[in-house]
Amino acid sequence: MNIVLHARNAQVAEDFKEITEEKLISMDRFSVVIERVEIEVIHEANPRQGKFSHRVILTSHGAGPLVRAEAAAFNDLAAFDEAIKNFELQLRKIHERSKDVGHESVRKRASSK
Repeated sequence: MNIVLHARNAQVAEDFKEITEEKLISMDRFSVVIERVEIEVIHEANPRQGKFSHRVILTSHGAGPLVRAEAAAFNDLAAFDEAIKNFELQLRKIHERSKDVGHESVRKRASSK
């Protein structure tokens, strides 16, 4: 999985890239095809936006479905944690839908025996 980090009007901490890589690589357990994930970090300079001044947008690209999650918080890491929760929830739903569950009626089972 290729991870692309964009920062608009924001200084990103050095360990932010490592933390994002760890958490996004753990999303492979859902076996959803994702070739690239774009992480966009936006800082709002308006002081009235204090608690929600940092926004993180995650967007996946690849052969699988498009997944997009967005969150805002008081710093980059808190916003990323909220966004990754939403991202993981969407991947989990896609994974559950892809499972092949054979729901046969009782009549079909009884007649086939």
